[in-house]
Amino acid sequence: MDDTNGQVVAGGNGQGKRLDQLFLPTDVLIDKETDSLIICDWGNRRVVRWSRRSGTTQGEILINNIDPYGLAMDDQRYLYISDCNKHEVRRYQIGAKNRTIVAGGNGQGAGLNQLNHPTYIFVDQQQTVYVSDWNNHRVMKWNKGAKEGIVVAGGQGEGNALTQLSYPNGLFVDTLGTIYVADSGNNRVMRWPKGAKQGTVIVGGNGLGAGANQFNGLRGLSFDRHGNLYVVDEYNYRVQRFSIE
Repeated sequence: MDDTNGQVVAGGNGQGKRLDQLFLPTDVLIDKETDSLIICDWGNRRVVRWSRRSGTTQGEILINNIDPYGLAMDDQRYLYISDCNKHEVRRYQIGAKNRTIVAGGNGQGAGLNQLNHPTYIFVDQQQTVYVSDWNNHRVMKWNKGAKEGIVVAGGQGEGNALTQLSYPNGLFVDTLGTIYVADSGNNRVMRWPKGAKQGTVIVGGNGLGAGANQFNGLRGLSFDRHGNLYVVDEYNYRVQRFSIE
């Protein structure tokens, strides 16, 4: 198998809104149960599903009329989607019409019951929702059924101190509750232990650039089962891998 070339598994037919096209996709997850990809097709204001079986030439629309930025799925196969224009995160049952607001939903703002342009999200096994609250420069944690969230990273205004974030994007939370966040405005990835008042820089933080220890436009991040960190480095047009000690 040739690892140097990627393979198109969704879209690839130019920018557009046909079912075989995508427009400015922002996030993707694999639904193992249906062996398909679920994609935030942000520019088309929809969430689509593409089968991973060979011969698939188009996707199907799961949710329309939404401004979807981040995606997550819990163990019960509920889908969580951040709507960056409605400043809320909603939970959907795939195939059902009902949806529940699980974070935000009280207009744009900086209150504990509000969000301001939420981007990436992470959901743990207790259905706790973590949200990168982009314009508020903080990460929020909403326990299941909560009416307001808790600031778990940042929230001290925009800045580059270890207590601050600047336009947070990709999120990952491990089983100990440690938060890993792509601190895009500071071109660094930070780790915030559970309950900590400040984080530590684990990669980046060396200014804007294209070096191996630099970023230019941090987006999503994820870990593999060996503990390697993968980071989407948007304006360097690359994905980087780091082994985190």
